[in-house]
Amino acid sequence: MVAERTVPKFDRSSIKITKEEGLMLYEDMVLGRLFEDKCAEMYYRGRMFGFVHLYNGQEAVSTGVIRALRRDEDFVSSTYRDHVHALSAGVPAREVMAELFGKATGCSKGRGGSMHMFSAEHNLLGGYAFVAEGIPVAMGAAFQSKYRREALKDNNADQVTTCFFGDGASNNGQFFECLNMSALWKLPIIYVVENNKWAIGMAHDRATSQPEIYKKASVFDMEGYEVDGMDVLAVRDVAQKAIARARAGEGPTLIEALTYRFRGHSLADPDELRSEKEKEFWASKDPIKKLAKDLTNMGLVVSEELKAIEEKVQAIVNDAVEFAENSPEPDPDELRRYVFAED
Repeated sequence: MVAERTVPKFDRSSIKITKEEGLMLYEDMVLGRLFEDKCAEMYYRGRMFGFVHLYNGQEAVSTGVIRALRRDEDFVSSTYRDHVHALSAGVPAREVMAELFGKATGCSKGRGGSMHMFSAEHNLLGGYAFVAEGIPVAMGAAFQSKYRREALKDNNADQVTTCFFGDGASNNGQFFECLNMSALWKLPIIYVVENNKWAIGMAHDRATSQPEIYKKASVFDMEGYEVDGMDVLAVRDVAQKAIARARAGEGPTLIEALTYRFRGHSLADPDELRSEKEKEFWASKDPIKKLAKDLTNMGLVVSEELKAIEEKVQAIVNDAVEFAENSPEPDPDELRRYVFAED
C-alpha cells in the first residue's frame, strides 16, 4: 500500500457549533449514507438499472460544503457521483430516488437517471457523466453572478457557486482553463476536489505529476487548501472561509478534500484493485462515526438523539423507495420534450 498522505491538523478547540447545527450535519450525512445503501439494495434486486456510482464514505465533503451555503440561492455543480450532492442541496429524497428509477416524478423527469440529477428549484446545476464536464458550467454560473452584480448593479447577486469533481478531473484541460479564467475575473466560485485516491481504477499517485492538487492553485495566484475530507467539521470550517471570501468579491478557492469511497467505483465494479489494508485504514475514519463522537464529547447530544435521527432518516429513505415504485413512467408521447426550453 502506498503511504497515506498526512492530513492537515485541525484545531478542534476552535470549533463553534450549536446542538442544532451539529444535528443538522449528522442528519444530512446519515441521509446520504442510508440513501446510498438503499440504492445498492435496489440495484442488486434488479429495481435500478444503468451505472450507479455511490458516495459512501465521502459524506463529510458534501455536507461540510453544501450545508454551509445558502440553500436554494447558491449554486452546486456535481459529477456522476451526484445523489448525495443533490440531497445536501435540498432536492427531496423522493425526487432523487424516483430519478434513479427512471420515473416521471424524478428531479430530471426520469430523463437523467443516476448521473444526471438536476433541479432548477434548488440551483443544482446537474450531475455530469463526462469527467470534468461540469467545471465550465459551474464557472459560467459564477460569471453570471458577478456580471449581474457588477454590470447590472444587482446588489442581491452575491451567490456563490461550488463545483465538485474528482482527483482524475484535475488532470483534464477544463480544470486548468477554468481556474485560470476564474482567477483572472475573481469569480465567486469554490472548486472542491474530492480526492478519493482512485480515478475509476487508476491510482491518483500514478496518474499525476503533482499529487497534491491544492498546490496547483498557486499557479493561478488562487487560494488553495487541503482538508481532511473524513471530518465534516474540518471541511465546514474551510468551506465557510472560502464562501465568505467568494461572497466578498475576493475570488475563487481550490479545496482538496482527502476522502475515500467505501464501495467500488460503481455497483458494477468488483473492486479488486484496492488492497484490503487500504480499505480497512479508511474504514476506520468513517466520517459519520467521527461526528457522532465529536458531538457526544462536546456534550451537545446523547446517543439516543442520534439513534432517533437514524430511525427518522431510514423512514424517509423507505418512503422514497415506495414513492418511486408507485410513480408513473415517463409518457412516450413526451419523448422529445425537455430537449429544448419550450416550457
